[in-house]
Formats: sequence, C-alpha cells, structure tokens
Amino acid sequence: MAKIASGIPSLVDKVGSLALRAKLVCTVSFGSEFWDVISPGIRPAGLRPFKAIEAEGRSAPATGGDILLHILSKRHDLNFELAMRIRNQLGDAIEVMEEVHGFQYLDSRDLSGFIDGTENPKGIKARAEVALIGKEDPTFAGGSYVFTQRYVHGLKKWSTVPTREQEKVIGRRKKNSKELSGRAKPATAHISRTVIKEDGEELEIVRHSFPYGTLSESGLSLSPTTKRRIYPRECSAE
Repeated sequence: MAKIASGIPSLVDKVGSLALRAKLVCTVSFGSEFWDVISPGIRPAGLRPFKAIEAEGRSAPATGGDILLHILSKRHDLNFELAMRIRNQLGDAIEVMEEVHGFQYLDSRDLSGFIDGTENPKGIKARAEVALIGKEDPTFAGGSYVFTQRYVHGLKKWSTVPTREQEKVIGRRKKNSKELSGRAKPATAHISRTVIKEDGEELEIVRHSFPYGTLSESGLSLSPTTKRRIYPRECSAE
C-alpha cells in the first residue's frame, strides 16, 4: 500500500495533464497507527491519534483511518478520475470508510451563509510558514499535520434565527465577514472559542474547508493543516 501511495504524485501529474488549467492536486496523509506500520521507529514528533470528545450532550467521535486523500481541482470530473484510478490501484487492500464531495459555495461561504476561512494566512509564503514542518523536526521538514472534521448542519432551524442573532453566534457580520466589536461579540461566539494560544501567542492553522451534501443532508467538511501539534486530536500526517 505504501508503495502505491508513493506513486500518487506521478499519477496526479498524469491525470492533471488532461486539463492543466484545472490545477489538479492531491494530498496523501497517513493515520497515526498506520504510520508505525510503514515507518516503524521513525515518527513525526507531533503525530497523535484523535481522542474522542464528549461535552454537554455533544460528541466528536474518533473515527480513525489509515490513509486520507484530499483531492482538489477546478473540475469535479478530474477529481473523480484521479480518485477512481487510485482506488483501482489499491484494490482490496483498502476499505473506503467515507467519501465526501465538497464544492465552493457562492463567494466562499459556508451553507450557513457566512464567509468561511476569513482568518486563513494570506499568500503562499505565509501559509507555508504556518502549515509546513521546518527545522523543529528536520526529518519531516516540508510535511504537515492534518485533522479532518465533518459537521452536519441543521439549516432549516438555522434559517429561522434572525441575522443579528446568527452574527452573535459566529462573531462576524454576515454580509462582509467583519469581526464584531469586543462589546458586541459574546464570549460564546464561534471565533471567540476557537482562538488557541501557546505561551501567550495565538497559533494559526490553514483551513481547507468546503460545503458538501445534498438536499437530504448537508454541512461542512473541514481539514485544517498545521506544522505543530496544537490540537489534542490530529488524525494524520501529510
């Protein structure tokens, strides 16, 4: 399996050459437990399995997994073609646990109506600084940590909440994503509760998130990356 995975970059180039303007890319990541199978004794310093979380009737389950493929381009047919070729090469060696097809919604908004990823680092250099491992773990320099989450939205109920109240829940204006002032932004707002600090310094991540779904079920598929273990629940390393 690891040998096939190592050939994925050349397969991406081959499929991507069918439509260069689509800019096909694919990230290959390995789960914490599977890492020890393919590379026993040599391990990224911050790689840890996800730990399930339970709080106030809500849960974030630890679903695990050995390989994560994150495929992205401007054409869904190329994404599917690459996924199909990789799946055929892997054959019976794998079982597909979950397959999620995301899409860009309007002007980069979540299905909740709010712009998503406002705080993402801007530019290739800034994103690389946040997401890519460097001299702190030289053996794995250029790699990254990624954890995946999938949120199912209750859009029918959400649509009944007045816009002003929605803005307090998120902590931003719905129209332009401007952050609410300190007095207007509740401590329980989404952006208030997701700030993570280490030694007084706010830690950044690079968010790769897309809405997904059908008329029956929809939500947000989220795969943030970072160069350090700032969450107690990463599930894989790129």
